[in-house]
Amino acid sequence: MTVGEAVVRCLEAEGVELIFGYPGGAILPVYDALYRAEIKHVLVRHEQGAVHAANGYARATGKVGVCVATSGPGATNLVTGIATAYMDSVPVVLFTGQVPTGQVGTDAFQEVDITGVTLPITKHNFLVKDPAAVPSVIKKAFHLARTGRPGPVLVDLPRDVTGAKISFQYPEKVELKGYKPTYRGHPTQVAQAARMISESTRPVILSGGGVISSGAAPEVVRLAETVSAPVASTLMGLGGIPGDHPLSLGMAGLHGTRYANLAITNADLLIALGVRFADRVTGAVEKFAPNARVIHVDIDPAEIGKNVRPHLPIVGDVRRVLEALLPLLPPRKNEEWLAAVEGYKREYPLKYGRENGLKPQYVVERLSAATKGESIIVTDVGQHQMWVAQYYCFKHPRMLITSGGLGCMGYGLPAAIGAKSGRPDRQVILVCGDGGFQMTMTELGTLVEQRLSIKIFIVNNKRLGMVRQLQEFYCDKRYSAVDFEFCPDFAALAGVYGISGYTVDTAAAFDTVLDELLAKEGPALVNCLVEPEENVLPMVLAGRGLEEAIS
Repeated sequence: MTVGEAVVRCLEAEGVELIFGYPGGAILPVYDALYRAEIKHVLVRHEQGAVHAANGYARATGKVGVCVATSGPGATNLVTGIATAYMDSVPVVLFTGQVPTGQVGTDAFQEVDITGVTLPITKHNFLVKDPAAVPSVIKKAFHLARTGRPGPVLVDLPRDVTGAKISFQYPEKVELKGYKPTYRGHPTQVAQAARMISESTRPVILSGGGVISSGAAPEVVRLAETVSAPVASTLMGLGGIPGDHPLSLGMAGLHGTRYANLAITNADLLIALGVRFADRVTGAVEKFAPNARVIHVDIDPAEIGKNVRPHLPIVGDVRRVLEALLPLLPPRKNEEWLAAVEGYKREYPLKYGRENGLKPQYVVERLSAATKGESIIVTDVGQHQMWVAQYYCFKHPRMLITSGGLGCMGYGLPAAIGAKSGRPDRQVILVCGDGGFQMTMTELGTLVEQRLSIKIFIVNNKRLGMVRQLQEFYCDKRYSAVDFEFCPDFAALAGVYGISGYTVDTAAAFDTVLDELLAKEGPALVNCLVEPEENVLPMVLAGRGLEEAIS
């Protein structure tokens, strides 16, 4: 069979049922093979949409997302999405076409050294020059993407390679020299962690994206309940503990809840699970958790000690480490500490003014109440993203799909398409800003073509809201290039695509539309006109510690 046909057979062997892509000349043999395959192909409107959709699919399902693009501009249009997946540890395998091997390095038509371009933002990548090696390379790509710390892997396929014929055999096993992820924590360190937890009187758990990707949410809840430790979450870790659980503190960090940040500041032990200690979480590192000893559990040894030096490092998969740790911990009550944390909650609740029109916080609060925290919420990037993190009560893992580490505007709509494609049984809601939505709004065509029942809520302040907020605090309100002098009528735009569109500017109008939309099938778009000067609070300013947030 041709290598193009072999690629499809490899995908079938890996259990792939759905891929996202955009064809072109250099990847033609793969698309010719897809014509006769049972794998569903979703044709996006832009290659960036393909990789974001694969990302959303992977985040929602826990499976490997797959996307395909041609050479040159097709490949370079994937770069932002690859970096997004890399920063957020999302398993995605990408196939790109390449010019024939004899033309590589000659600046041929639509030639780009995409393996060189993506070397810093992939877990690994391959330029395959030997047709017979393609099945083993694809086996390695999927193995690398889904094991250890997940991430994107790119396979670059020259045109003459995919057109060549081989005798197909897919390997049953894969061995990668030097790649041996550590899944089980060292028993001595796990025992030491148990002692440190038993000795602490003010423990706090910091739950990160590694909790979600390792499937460790039940173990985190058990740990919290066993040792009476409140749980603060990173943006990527939301859903690791139900948002309405008494021990949940919500999101920590620069726009985290005051009570989560105060608990971390006053803790004597921080149990950090699957986190990177990124700057959005720590604020000024030298002021972060100043009174706490730190236990840091992560499957990637490169993350341990990179930003915050732990007192006890444990390299391993979060779920397996907790499975070993929990039997060593006798149940105990920390009534004095939990009472103090409840005091933080009462003194510093999330709050916002209800006057002056439709508030973005109200939009998210009502979505949370109306869906009972059971919907998959996809966001773009900006103020609305932080309001979702603050005000939506996530009940389960894999219910928040957002661009965390890269903060990539334009992520929302294609990621929602991927999430709904992977989880058609779940209600998928996209909350987006007017700026980010305009970056990839052409994917409305993909949404309609795929008959996806996605509800879209645009938090429209006709501004680049987060940049405007930063200019308010850091530039003495010198608002430069953040106002949209023209913003389309998003409800009318939805109608052009055959999608029901609504515009609301009051809480009453929003409530009426929300109840109507959630009661029926089919896609819909709600253009929510909100106050342009509304800020995301609390906010920790640059150089300050978490306890110094303004609200």
